[in-house]
Amino acid sequence: MSGSTAAEIAGSVRGLVDRGELAPGDLLPPVRALAEQLGVNRNTAVAAYRKLARDGAVVAQGRAGTRIAGPQAVAQEGFAAPGALTVPIDRAARAGSAGPDGLGTSEAPDGSARAGRGAGDVPAVTLRDLGAGNPDPALIPDLAPALAGAVGRPVLYGEPVIDPGFEAWAREWVAPDVPTGADADLTLTSGAVDAIERLLAQSLVRDDAVALEDPCFLASIQTVRHSGYQDLPVPVDAEGMSADGLRAALEAGARAVVLTPRAQNPTGASLSARRAEELRAVLAEHPYVLVVLDDYYSFLSRRPFRSPLPAGHRRWALVRSVSKFLGPDLCLAVAATDPETAGRLALRLSPGTTWVSHLLQRLAHGVLADEGSRALVERAGEHYAARNAEVAALLTARGLPVRAADGMSLWVPVPCPAREVAAELARRGWRVRTEDEFRLAPGSAGADPSGHLRLTVHDLTDAEAQRFATDLAHVAGAGPAAADVLREGPTERRPSARQDALSASARSCRRSSR
Repeated sequence: MSGSTAAEIAGSVRGLVDRGELAPGDLLPPVRALAEQLGVNRNTAVAAYRKLARDGAVVAQGRAGTRIAGPQAVAQEGFAAPGALTVPIDRAARAGSAGPDGLGTSEAPDGSARAGRGAGDVPAVTLRDLGAGNPDPALIPDLAPALAGAVGRPVLYGEPVIDPGFEAWAREWVAPDVPTGADADLTLTSGAVDAIERLLAQSLVRDDAVALEDPCFLASIQTVRHSGYQDLPVPVDAEGMSADGLRAALEAGARAVVLTPRAQNPTGASLSARRAEELRAVLAEHPYVLVVLDDYYSFLSRRPFRSPLPAGHRRWALVRSVSKFLGPDLCLAVAATDPETAGRLALRLSPGTTWVSHLLQRLAHGVLADEGSRALVERAGEHYAARNAEVAALLTARGLPVRAADGMSLWVPVPCPAREVAAELARRGWRVRTEDEFRLAPGSAGADPSGHLRLTVHDLTDAEAQRFATDLAHVAGAGPAAADVLREGPTERRPSARQDALSASARSCRRSSR
């Protein structure tokens, strides 16, 4: 390490990392030792370490020192890490849904027999994945009939970036739900995640704070953290983002808010009329904060769209993607924004350099203009809602009360630590996602110690749904006591009494999984 200024010292550390002389996890010298080594003031060494920490190059661990940072792992939507689907089998858990003797064999979700004790590890291929969050391919409209109409004359540099036919359709789509109606400024992006990333980039600089729902959509967590912004967690309940939590985040300096007005992922919560009004009152005091409404579920939602934008709000965007109903591979989203935001976005999606392919625009428009395709999309929304309700009823009947909200997945409270439940379910052949994957920080935003699972259940057969509900109830030790804890929620008992009940349920969970 070398240098006489904070910038030079920080630059030398980055150079050592680039050359491989420092690796993630390596411990840097204490501030006093570094200052003496380089012959600089202690404050200069402190400033160098602070700069490195702001840039994400090091992690300050208090008395444990300052270490070189590595890539920050964030869970991703749609798949698991390669090693995550191999689960060791131990003791009686090898029995799966055990028979009367607690050993023997059990039935896998696909109906095949699975060995009991001595089975070894459960390889990835045997796990029925309830964590992907994907739509049903059978309910995605066929794109083939629209392909011929999508092909036209070549589009050249300098031409309008939005195809006229798609633009007219998109204006009708967003007009009822934005302050400027059909006159809204439109920008097209390569999906909702791309839109949110560009919206934040045109408004923020590194270290700016963004208010995010907690628990939060995985891609939003990735976008904020990988861009170097600070995330400020705002609790979500059955009515959507908390007004008090948003107020606290804004008072803490949030310069942007990313909010899901309905079918919030992972909880399925949608803004109630009351909550939308409360949020409007909070945001009215911060008219220049960028508010991004991620209405990703749009056509599939069974809930009304309720806007939290107050009258006269200056910086806003409504983002709607076609991915959930036309398929994730059709990367196309519409961002309706205020004029200033649109102008800044236009600089990043200019006619001379980058735009969303007109072929994609025409293809999406051709499908969405077809009456049969629209009917299939409507049927898909009904199917997802119906299957969620059916599985919720199965779980409730087995002592795990579940309220089916909106969206493609179920948010299921469990009376045991969610990770323990997920591990035991994996031993029985099911892969699920746990609440901690969607949390901005462990225990943040008043996290309920009982935990939750996010389950994508719409493609389960009736037999699979029955088996899964039975397995989950068995693993979670479901019964009257567990049901009471889950129904009462975190605020309806004295904290100590609720914690005692949760501890008892956790002990029951561990006993039932043995």
